[in-house]
Amino acid sequence: MNSKWYGVYAMILGIVSFFTGEIVTFIMLSFILIALININTTLKMNFEKDNDQKEKDE
Repeated sequence: MNSKWYGVYAMILGIVSFFTGEIVTFIMLSFILIALININTTLKMNFEKDNDQKEKDE
């Protein structure tokens, strides 16, 4: 998924959390989402590196 969609989802969740009064929950979930996106990006990069290395070895 494109990174601009993460911003759209974050804005929608931010608006909903503002009206429901769950600002602290939104902030904590935002930290978790950022961490998961970073982990996902790192794993994708490592996977692509491994595939490139295997193709060179063959």
